[in-house]
Amino acid sequence: MRKIFFISAILLLAACNTAKKGTSGSTAKYTIENLGNMNAEDLERNYPDANIQEGIDLFEEGTDERPYTILYPGTADELHITWQDEERTRIHDLRYAGNGKWKSETGVKVGTSYEDLNRMNGKLISFYGFGWDYSGAVLWNEGKLEKSGLRVFLAPQNEHGNEFYGDHVIEATPEEIEALDLEVASIMINYAI
Repeated sequence: MRKIFFISAILLLAACNTAKKGTSGSTAKYTIENLGNMNAEDLERNYPDANIQEGIDLFEEGTDERPYTILYPGTADELHITWQDEERTRIHDLRYAGNGKWKSETGVKVGTSYEDLNRMNGKLISFYGFGWDYSGAVLWNEGKLEKSGLRVFLAPQNEHGNEFYGDHVIEATPEEIEALDLEVASIMINYAI
């Protein structure tokens, strides 16, 4: 009886350790910085359930044609990758806007508030106006996240006036910014810099 109990305890411990390893691996699997050195074959191997779609399209306000790959299209985990080369061996950039599994090792994620971004950055951020291709683009202003490689885009959760539209850095009072209720709407990493 003791042998059966002892063997059962060992099997239970082994199962728990396996589950923990699977969980930590799953977390790292969806950390966007871990994708930087992958090519298209690596993506297929590491994300076999991603329903991968590929094509070629125009980017950078329609000025640059590049091949692209989309992982998990039409889901909260949808992730767009553009490539530096037609063979899809070097990532140009990746971006996502869904509130799914993807995260940054910095802690920044879709839904992070303006206040939390400032806290993480250790310095007050600036941001561009809304209603254009780089709507709400954040400037880190030499803060802690300046060298993170992240390009973060904010979106207001509340209505706003025309003064917050356009391709210019927004100058607003703290009260005006608070009234916008800003959150991270999308995140991008550019590997071609």
